[in-house]
Amino acid sequence: MFQSRLLTLLLALAAPAAASAAGGKVVEPEPADLVLRGGRIVTLEPSLAEATALAARGGRIVALGGDADVAALVGPSTRVIELGGRLAVPGLIDAHAHFESLGRASRILKLAPHRTWDAIVAEVAAAAAKARPGEWILGRGWHQEKWDAPPAPAVEGFPVHDALSAATPDNPVLLGHASGHASIVNARAMALAGIGRATLDPAGGQILRDASGEPTGLLRETAEDLVEKAYAAALTVRPAVEVEAERRRDLEAAAAEALSKGITTLHDAGTLLEDLDLVHGMAADGGLGLRLWVMIRDQPAKLLAADLDRLRRIDPAGFFTVRALKLVGDGALGSRGAWLLEPYADLPGHTGLAVTEPSVTGQIAELAIAHGFQLAVHAIGDRANRETLDVYEATFRAHPEKRDLRWRIEHAQHLHPDEVPRFAKLGVIASMQGIHCTSDAPWVLVRLGERRAESGAYVWRKLLDAGATIANGTDAPVEDVDPLASFYASVSRRLADGSRFYPAQRMSRMEALASYTRNAAFAGFEEGEKGSLAVGKLADVVVLSKDILAIAEEEIPSARVDYTIVGGRVAYASSN
Repeated sequence: MFQSRLLTLLLALAAPAAASAAGGKVVEPEPADLVLRGGRIVTLEPSLAEATALAARGGRIVALGGDADVAALVGPSTRVIELGGRLAVPGLIDAHAHFESLGRASRILKLAPHRTWDAIVAEVAAAAAKARPGEWILGRGWHQEKWDAPPAPAVEGFPVHDALSAATPDNPVLLGHASGHASIVNARAMALAGIGRATLDPAGGQILRDASGEPTGLLRETAEDLVEKAYAAALTVRPAVEVEAERRRDLEAAAAEALSKGITTLHDAGTLLEDLDLVHGMAADGGLGLRLWVMIRDQPAKLLAADLDRLRRIDPAGFFTVRALKLVGDGALGSRGAWLLEPYADLPGHTGLAVTEPSVTGQIAELAIAHGFQLAVHAIGDRANRETLDVYEATFRAHPEKRDLRWRIEHAQHLHPDEVPRFAKLGVIASMQGIHCTSDAPWVLVRLGERRAESGAYVWRKLLDAGATIANGTDAPVEDVDPLASFYASVSRRLADGSRFYPAQRMSRMEALASYTRNAAFAGFEEGEKGSLAVGKLADVVVLSKDILAIAEEEIPSARVDYTIVGGRVAYASSN
């Protein structure tokens, strides 16, 4: 190829100068640390779209081209990976996941596989039988819409706590909904949290009640905080060193899981102010093996009081960045917390929850713009997206001197058609998760009705055609932290039963790959360092077992990560 010949020519022209500088002696090029060769390397760079070989030294790419172009860089200590025709792409960037929660999910009860409420109660009862009296039982992943049969008794389709409480009288139980925006707890947990018939709903949350006014155990949004505080109080009784060691193991487990799925950078969608130092201490200088890009998520009052200039961090080594403030505008569709313009189709009169009032979002917007932070707001429902875009537009209008802000809406799942062009017009990143489309589709029609689902649910094609930037992710541990599953959902919109959810909104394969690489890097102001493969950029590369850009669509789910390379170092290698 022309670019390959050009690289060879440039190396040849540089050789006489190197010889002259060395007093006439020919200086051999410094060997690379790592060489990949014999494959299809898709760079996402317009100047050199594809190559067969790549060389890295000191954490950065030093050569791209044909196999012959990197041959001189192979030395005695160079690690050479023979691609054998396999596909290599830029390191995958999960633009929205919850890092510590991902690790914690590996050690608590995994409730997603269960198909009935009775099965969940049985598993929790078995765990309680092995636990000490008073020990908390934690679980996550249940979703009432995925069960084979609705629970009975139920309120709004959610189970009530009676059977759970009867099975676990001596242990408080906290079971998180798959969405992360609701929980069900037992009577012991409610007692510790002070939740009773007379307890008022907190701002931005709801204690679901039965017809007689008694709490059912289902807590939406900020109502979960009541029990979370009781659990946090229980942790203070344990030795601090023990609690910290457990959290460190969670972070290490999250990193190992992400690396095994090809993720080289993860945008952590919400680290508390008090947790930044712990995460920074482990992630800096590559201590976790992958790169973390962090959004600070905390109570608005705490954000307003924080020393944000001190907290904003851009790690020179590229392993730990604190760049954004995160707010939660509404809840999730599955828990009926997403804030809608019209009532839920399956719950007349209910339009969801404004978890953070737009006026408060406006205050944090001013804070972000004053201190050079991006603002990232979780917005799922069409009203939450409209209100957030309104705040962004007003803030941008008030600060015309501020340019290229790249503020984000996290999820942007359900949009009124009027909001679609505003993303591009305002330069707002649509940080979406392809896998949510196919995971949620079975109940989207139930919640929204066909008209709203077709016009505004996961409208990737409409956003792209309008000129918006989409950054992809998984929202792990809500979903598996697997970019290939999200890639497949983005290009197929195919459900488990083989049907497709409004397939006209699909991305092309190159668009989906860009959403996980170049676009996600752009969303973090890091496109100069990562998101594509070019000489001088970070040597973050993923090698796949199959060419997901060329194989039949139905084969994509069978592709696996063979190598995850971060800064020229193999951070994960498949045992297959």
